[in-house]
Amino acid sequence: MGRVRPVFIKKISHELMKKYSDLFSKDFDANKRLLNEFVVVQSRLVRNRIAGYITHLKNVELDQIENESFEIE
Repeated sequence: MGRVRPVFIKKISHELMKKYSDLFSKDFDANKRLLNEFVVVQSRLVRNRIAGYITHLKNVELDQIENESFEIE
């Protein structure tokens, strides 16, 4: 089992997804670079955790869209 993410990681990630959802992708490294443009993060660890959670949210979002398209057909 994985670790539980702190609330501040989730809160920042959700706020960024609301504003810039169309810019983020399923690619962790690309999300990490984008994150540097939007937020000043003091710690590399925190930046990576936020980028990882955003990647997770994007994967879930895109998987739901794919599943809905299969159900329609």
